Amino acid sequence: MQRPDWAPDDIDIERPSVARMYDYYLGGSHNFAVDRAAARAMVEAVPDAPLMAQANRAFMRRAVQYLTDQGVRQFLDIGSGIPTVGNVHEVAFRAAPDARVVYIDVDPVAVAHSREILADDDRATVIQEDLRHPDRILAHPDVRGLLDFSQPVAVLVVAVLHFVSDGDRPADLLRTLRQALAPGSYLVLSQASDEGRDEAQRVEAEEVYRRTDNPLSVRGRAELAAFFDGFELVEPGVVWVPQWRPETAESAENAERAVFLGGVGRLGG
Repeated sequence: MQRPDWAPDDIDIERPSVARMYDYYLGGSHNFAVDRAAARAMVEAVPDAPLMAQANRAFMRRAVQYLTDQGVRQFLDIGSGIPTVGNVHEVAFRAAPDARVVYIDVDPVAVAHSREILADDDRATVIQEDLRHPDRILAHPDVRGLLDFSQPVAVLVVAVLHFVSDGDRPADLLRTLRQALAPGSYLVLSQASDEGRDEAQRVEAEEVYRRTDNPLSVRGRAELAAFFDGFELVEPGVVWVPQWRPETAESAENAERAVFLGGVGRLGG
């Protein structure tokens, strides 16, 4: 296929990317034919896939709004994806113009477009890095230049953990991040779950994502809750993402269709 003008030269446009598939689910335009084909295969296997992405993005927006209400002004969004409406910096800056946001993503398309959007804003930046290397994230000069880790920081790992296998020791990765945080910091997590799901759908979804560089590692409620080790869970705890402080009762109906579980934890001390 022909490489679009906006696509960095060093990316493989013949292999689907989870970030670009997610962009497609959210109605974005920064995806390739191979991403759309994989996303459509996912929708065929799991018809609620676009709803899942939208519910997860809505959870992220509510979480950021909650955090700004708690006085948080620093955000580290790991696995931020391709910029779409309602990104962390848009929500945070609207509520708190003095907020600062660092985006982290491993996908070069996501990073390129984030840089484009943030080019004239000194309150936010983006770096290309992987959750699997938290030490490199924490030591990066752009991260240290914008965030003050002696003050509370909200770390967001939203719709990312299901692409981190147990062999990559996700609990240890999150522990490394936690150890860098000041008291009063927060952790926001969400991840795909197989609780209550049809076994055939789960198998088909895993098959779709095996074509990408990030196969699925779905987990249950207890496993996600364990990732908040050292944090005190904010009410209502780990729930289906539409149930986390919903704006209306109706928006939380049939919440299990969202497939994503999520929660927010606060670091005491």
